[in-house]
Amino acid sequence: MSIRFTAKAHRGMVALTVAAGLALGVAGCGGGGDDDKKPEASASAPTNRGSDPSAQEGQADEPLAELKGSDGLLLQIISAQRDAGGFITVNGSLKNDGDKSTSVPSALSGNETEIIRNGRSLGGATLVDSKSKKRYYVLRDTDGRPLTTTGFSSLKAGESLSVFMQFPSPPTDTSEVTFQLPTFAAATIQISG
Repeated sequence: MSIRFTAKAHRGMVALTVAAGLALGVAGCGGGGDDDKKPEASASAPTNRGSDPSAQEGQADEPLAELKGSDGLLLQIISAQRDAGGFITVNGSLKNDGDKSTSVPSALSGNETEIIRNGRSLGGATLVDSKSKKRYYVLRDTDGRPLTTTGFSSLKAGESLSVFMQFPSPPTDTSEVTFQLPTFAAATIQISG
């Protein structure tokens, strides 16, 4: 059975789902939900430098992956948590592992005009589900802002920044995806939840 919604009703439902997911994420429970196409979400992504929706998860454990980027940048992925609503929230830490201050490459924002006009972000990140042969892009709100850490441009030597990215969830039988971020090596990560 197929139910059709008006665009306004669909955005309202997505906004409610995203708001609930973000509220759960702040409490340490992960993201929110949507289907496997590039959705239009309706909640704003946090823009402060210390945003880490689930810092408690995985901190004592080994990271799921450690990706090296340009200019001494290092991205540790701490968790990839699936929410019952259909989102995956990837949490991690972006660190300047070099011995001098470095600018974070604008390429991390990706190449989509809508995301670029909202400033520096991790909007270029994707998850690739080889099993289903699908690529999942960072979600965004109705103003085109990516649901990821934003508002950073440089990191001092040794400085770390807690980061998050939210994606639509692959099918529940997919437990492993490849995480990709421009200028960084790709890595296979396990989805929990």
